[in-house]
Amino acid sequence: MSKIDLSLKNIEELFPADFSEEQIAKAKTLFLKQLALLSHKFYGGKIQTLPKAGIYGFNWFNVYYTPGVSKISTTIRDDNNASFELSNRGNMVAVVSDSTRVLGDGDCTPPGGLGVMEGKAYLMKYLAGIDAVALCVDSYNDKGEHDPDKIIDFVKMLQPSFGAVNLEDISQPNCYKVLDTLREECDIPVWHDDAQGTGSVTVAGLINALRIVDKEIQDIKIVFHGAGAANATIARLVLQAGADPEKMILFDSKGGLHKDRSDIEKDPRFYRKWDLCQKTNPKKINDVEEALKGADVLISVSKPGPDVIKPQWIKGMGTKPIVFACANPVPEIYPYAAKEAGAYIVATGRGDFPNQVNNSLGFPGILKGALLVRARKITDQMAVKAAYSMANYAEKNGIHPDYIMPKMDETEMFAHEAADVAMEAINNGVARTELTRDNVFKKTMDDIKQTRDTIDMMMQHNFIQQPDVKLLEEALKFAVDQVK
Repeated sequence: MSKIDLSLKNIEELFPADFSEEQIAKAKTLFLKQLALLSHKFYGGKIQTLPKAGIYGFNWFNVYYTPGVSKISTTIRDDNNASFELSNRGNMVAVVSDSTRVLGDGDCTPPGGLGVMEGKAYLMKYLAGIDAVALCVDSYNDKGEHDPDKIIDFVKMLQPSFGAVNLEDISQPNCYKVLDTLREECDIPVWHDDAQGTGSVTVAGLINALRIVDKEIQDIKIVFHGAGAANATIARLVLQAGADPEKMILFDSKGGLHKDRSDIEKDPRFYRKWDLCQKTNPKKINDVEEALKGADVLISVSKPGPDVIKPQWIKGMGTKPIVFACANPVPEIYPYAAKEAGAYIVATGRGDFPNQVNNSLGFPGILKGALLVRARKITDQMAVKAAYSMANYAEKNGIHPDYIMPKMDETEMFAHEAADVAMEAINNGVARTELTRDNVFKKTMDDIKQTRDTIDMMMQHNFIQQPDVKLLEEALKFAVDQVK
C-alpha cells in the first residue's frame, strides 16, 4: 500500500494543470466529499472505545467491577463531585444533536448527523485529549415537530455522566431556547459550538485582521450576512469585544434587522434576533449592497456558495476591506473572487484556503479548560478570552493577510487557550476547583501527547489500518470527471 498524502497544501497538485481556479475549488470540494464517503465506509466510522486502565490478571475485574467498585459508588453517592476524579466524567463530553441543521445540508434525520458528531469527538481527542461521545437524538414530538424541550430534557438526564455537553447542528429558533435554558439549569458547561464556538473563532480572526489593517473595533462598520444562530452569537460577542452597535447591520432572508421588524418581535422564539434588532442598524437599511458601501468588515455565515456574496458588493466596501465567507462546505464567495473584487483579507471555514476560521480552533481548548477546573458553565467572557488567546498566539508568530488565525497543527495554541479559559472560569466564579495556569497548560499538553502517541502506535502496529491508495484515486477520478 502507498501512504495517502492528504496534506491540504498539496491537494491542488492532484488536479489537471489546465484546470482554472474555479474548477480546482469545485474539484477540491467534490474530492474531499467522495474521499470522506469512501474512508468512512472503510473504517466504519472514526471513533471506538478503549480501556484506560490495565489488566494484570483476571482478578483485576474484581477491582474494576464487583465487589471492589462498590466503594466507588458509595463514595460518589456521598459526594457527587467525586465522580469527576473517580470516573472518566471529568474528561468526557457529550456531543448532542438532533441533526436538523447539519453543515449546509439542513435536516439530515437524527442519524444523519453521526458523521459530524463523530468528527467532533475525534477533534476533541486529537487536539485536546478529551473523550467524547456522539449522541444524535430524535427531537420529534407527537405532532411531528422538532421540540426543543425534548433535547433539553435529554441533556438534563445525561449530565450526571458527563463533564460538559457540546450542542451541535440544532436548527434555529430551537437552538436558542435549548442553549439558554441548559446554560442556566445544568450544573455542567453546555456549549453550542455552532453559535458560541463560531462566535469565538470569528472574533479571534477579526481581532487580528483589524490589527493588520490598523483599525480599532469600536470605529469599524460591520455587516453581517445571515442572522442565524452563528451570526447572531458572533454579533453578540463582537459587541462584547467593543464594537459599536450603531455601526453594525445584520441581514436575514427577509432583509435588515432593525426596530421595525415586527415579524421578529412577534415571535418570542427569536428573542436573540429581536435583541439585535433593537441595538443595531439605526438607519433601518434593508439592502445588503447599500449597507456594504464604505463598510470595513463583512461577516457572512449564511448558505453555501459560491455565488451568494456578489463581487460588486465587495467593490463598494471601504479601504482594505475584510471579508469572512464562512459557510460550509462551500464559502459564499471563493477567496480568489473576493480578492479580485478588492478584499484585502479573506477568511473562510475551509482548511484548504488561507485563514481558516473554523470551530476546531476553539472548542477543543475551550472545553478542555472548562473541564480541568470543573466549570459549571462557559460564560461569554470565557468565549471572548479564548478569542484573544487564539489571536495573540497567532500574532506572536507574525500575522499577515494570509495568516490571521493559528492553524490546527499548532498544538501549543490549544494548551494556551485551555489555560486562559480556565483562568477566566476561576475569575468568573464558575469553577469548582482552582488550578494554576501552568497546571492547566501542562495537563493539556500531556493529554494531547498521550493521545497522539497512542494513535501513532496503533497505526504503526496496524491496529488502525491504512486505506489503499485506490481510495484516493477513486475519489480524485470522481471529482475530475464531475468538473470537466
